[in-house]
Amino acid sequence: MTIRQTRKGWIQECFGCEAADEFKWINTTDKASTHIATSLEESNFCMRLLCGGCHEFTMDVKEEGSGDTIMSMHRPMACNAAPCKCCCFNTMTMTSNSRTLGSITEGFYCCVPRMSITNSVGATIYKVHQPTCCGGICVNCCAEGRSCGAACCRVPFHIFPGDMQDTDNGAPHVGKILKVPKSLATEIFTDSEAFDVDFPIDATVEQKALIAASSVYINANFFESEKQGIDV
Repeated sequence: MTIRQTRKGWIQECFGCEAADEFKWINTTDKASTHIATSLEESNFCMRLLCGGCHEFTMDVKEEGSGDTIMSMHRPMACNAAPCKCCCFNTMTMTSNSRTLGSITEGFYCCVPRMSITNSVGATIYKVHQPTCCGGICVNCCAEGRSCGAACCRVPFHIFPGDMQDTDNGAPHVGKILKVPKSLATEIFTDSEAFDVDFPIDATVEQKALIAASSVYINANFFESEKQGIDV
């Protein structure tokens, strides 16, 4: 699946207006990509403007064509994702038809951001973090290849089984959320993002929904904050 953030109008881009985020959800498993859903952020303009990547928002994922709500995401206001926090961890909860599917929550980390995806009963089903090197101390910037080549602007977040103890030092991942570059003009002149999501081969429909929604969470915590000049 590919999840692409809709670009703002050029006037908004020029004047730095903080418009609500909108994403297109695209199924890329077919030979031809299919736009299957759209999600639009519901949040307060002043909070978006002043609080950057930590503001509260709700986002409904609506099926393309019918407009039916497939899933809802809610992220309460919390401190920005940051190293060495002992509380106020950032989280986002996913529901469908008023039924909780699960959540993704920031965990404690020193250098490499770490998150966990839990199911409806709070059990950890996946762990998420960027690829590491130096024994898990640093982010491996070359995991997608040389940063000056085809891997430029590609930022991976690897998905590991929830019961895996050691996910560092090249441990095999079962899925991946990858921030991918778009056209050169889009990268330079806009702040819209795009994510490719590779699901674990044995993931259920609900688990896939949680992983796909996690790309929105990752965007809000790490890339929306960067746009506000906040060091995460």
